[in-house]
Amino acid sequence: MNNVVLSSNRSSLQQRGDEKREQEALLPAVDIIEESNALKLVADMPGVTHETLKVELDNNVLSLEGEIALDIAKGLSALHAEVRGQCFARRFRLSHEVDSDAITATIVNGVLTLTLPKKDSHRTRRIEVQAA
Repeated sequence: MNNVVLSSNRSSLQQRGDEKREQEALLPAVDIIEESNALKLVADMPGVTHETLKVELDNNVLSLEGEIALDIAKGLSALHAEVRGQCFARRFRLSHEVDSDAITATIVNGVLTLTLPKKDSHRTRRIEVQAA
């Protein structure tokens, strides 16, 4: 299971040569937890909402992209801002062990949680030993 998810630091936004971006995409912090029948991928994407999030799977490459939607009251502007990008982006190459048709995703308060179920053939199973 060491190579179930391989990370790529270059986002699809950064890989598109024809698009010029004034600001670079931020890499969200990600935790990957292995369970017996699935992997959980938890990504911190503060400021990203359900409406501004895009999760895609293409050719076993999982792409996470989300625009930061900061709520600033009308008529006000920030004097100082430490957010250097306006979006988050990250890509992962998935192993053949992941059931790509059964992936689910939820986002709550800027925390994206993806469930990547393992294929039945790659799940841990107990083999009963019989006495002879």
